[in-house]
Amino acid sequence: MNIILFEENETGKPLAPRDERTLHLLKVLRKKTGDYFEAGILGGNLGQGCIKEIREDKSVIFSLDLQNEPPPRHPVTVAVGFPRPIQIRRLLRDLSNLGLTAVDLIGTELGEKSYRNTKLLVDGGAHAALVEGAVQARDTRIPLVSSYKSLNEWLTKKPWEKTLANTPLLIAMDNVRGEGSLAELSAGGSSIVLAVGSERGWSEGEREALGKAGFKRLSMGLRPLRTETACIAASILALEKIGVLG
Repeated sequence: MNIILFEENETGKPLAPRDERTLHLLKVLRKKTGDYFEAGILGGNLGQGCIKEIREDKSVIFSLDLQNEPPPRHPVTVAVGFPRPIQIRRLLRDLSNLGLTAVDLIGTELGEKSYRNTKLLVDGGAHAALVEGAVQARDTRIPLVSSYKSLNEWLTKKPWEKTLANTPLLIAMDNVRGEGSLAELSAGGSSIVLAVGSERGWSEGEREALGKAGFKRLSMGLRPLRTETACIAASILALEKIGVLG
């Protein structure tokens, strides 16, 4: 853990003995009473925590001094066809780590229908993955995650209009029938919406719908990529194109 994150309602309460944050503080960082550690409130400020007392049962009493704003969110939204459930957690963690604004999970025509039944979005697993990514990045904020039954539903609702301040560039990743290369994109200072298909890519109908909605189909080369690999690679390229990695 690069930072210890707390929910707003946890302030003033001791950390439980078997809480992973307690174990990290005492066993990994070897903190003692009076020691400081990097801390933040989920969705709030960053700063320092101080261990005020370590009780006999190894629960930890702490105080927080949080004066710093978290790093800004990057104006990139990624929409991705539902990947395998085992991939979703890793993908959400890594996209949160990159500081993206939003992640939309969408049902696609060629995607495996059963993948949409994942319980991660309702049992806390997705939230935990997002927080894990934020912790690694020393951030307190996490991307907004939403799900849509189909690409057409997502295109109709245009959720990016509520989360991205500037009019974004609309990019659909397509290594099969791309009309250009993401590497050649010029996007200085813009926001970007990236749409990434499921493991088997886009159907012809979806390509047509994306085109009508104003999306450019761009590729990252000839190699078919795993969904999570395509998402991370496209996101990093997009961040570089809008100039936030310098």
